Amino acid sequence: MVSALVLLKTERGKVNEVGTQLSELNGVSEVYSVGGRYDLVAVLRVPDNDMLAELVTGKMLPITGITDSETLIAFRVFSQHDLESMFSIGIE
Repeated sequence: MVSALVLLKTERGKVNEVGTQLSELNGVSEVYSVGGRYDLVAVLRVPDNDMLAELVTGKMLPITGITDSETLIAFRVFSQHDLESMFSIGIE
């Protein structure tokens, strides 16, 4: 599994529209609107680097309203959320 964070800048007034479109893409697990130099952060989880490349360059960046991006590929994921979800299978 390949995990990546994509930092995105959008046109003024397009954050919600772009964020919604990103969240609907297969492989995008979460999208956050953020303060600072970037407008959105997308969390991606895909099986391999080829799928990551296709998702970012083929599906995400063509979305109207995105003006700039920076992709950060994760070497390791340290997430309590992921650990908790693995051990809570079948628990309600």
